Amino acid sequence: MEVKEKLRIDKYLWAIRLFKTRSQAGAACDGGKVKYNGDSCKASKTVSIGDEYEVKTEAKRWRIKVTELLHNRVQYSEAIKHYIDITPADELNRIKSVASSFHTGKRLSKVGRPTKRDRRDLGEFLED
Repeated sequence: MEVKEKLRIDKYLWAIRLFKTRSQAGAACDGGKVKYNGDSCKASKTVSIGDEYEVKTEAKRWRIKVTELLHNRVQYSEAIKHYIDITPADELNRIKSVASSFHTGKRLSKVGRPTKRDRRDLGEFLED
């Protein structure tokens, strides 16, 4: 099997499943959401083992360290073996607090839309 030496950052981020599509990974690079040594990097930047990247996705801000190169997209359990997540603890705590306060879709009891009885009472009140 031939060993491929060069790997673009957009393809790597897609392969390790930080982005759903390669075009999203490329757009993130072009939009300045992927940083190497504090500077934005282009989608065509070559990835090397040992590099550390800051990646901002919709869900969170990642800090990853490349341990192995991955050229093709694989299942999640395999993909996580190709990088180390070195995201700071304060970012992880922020994500947990946001997730815990996220609206679940359930209404509080007796709050919101009026019941049929409430509408009837309101109608009687306004008619007087």
